[in-house]
Amino acid sequence: MHHPSSTEPELLSLLDLASQTALHAYAPYSGFRVGAALRLTSGEIVTGTNVENASYGLTICAERSAVSRAVSDFGPEIRIAAVAIANLNGASSPPCGACLQVLFEFILPDAPVVFSVKDGKRVVAFHELLPLAFEMKAK
Repeated sequence: MHHPSSTEPELLSLLDLASQTALHAYAPYSGFRVGAALRLTSGEIVTGTNVENASYGLTICAERSAVSRAVSDFGPEIRIAAVAIANLNGASSPPCGACLQVLFEFILPDAPVVFSVKDGKRVVAFHELLPLAFEMKAK
């Protein structure tokens, strides 16, 4: 893991967009407001935010919200080139296991994932976050 450098302005811009999107979170139960921004290989940017439910198991994370939107808007052939996750609570916010598995279906293995941590930001290649994904078909 490393800190985003000044040579990564696109990632920092994506993280800013994720932060802006987090303002739209529906989080009346936890107050944990998260936003995600995806840069597709086509250059399109897609955002999503978490949407909680009184039945916590039905809550959707920001990353899965963004992936659903990307597929809805651009089709199942999308490929994700970069991901940014931000929250408005100051807590670390790497993608959860469920989000990593959903991202795996569409993301390039070396795609950078930038997320907030308590002491700043971190950037990690996707394959480092989920080295052993569940897979039913050959990629």
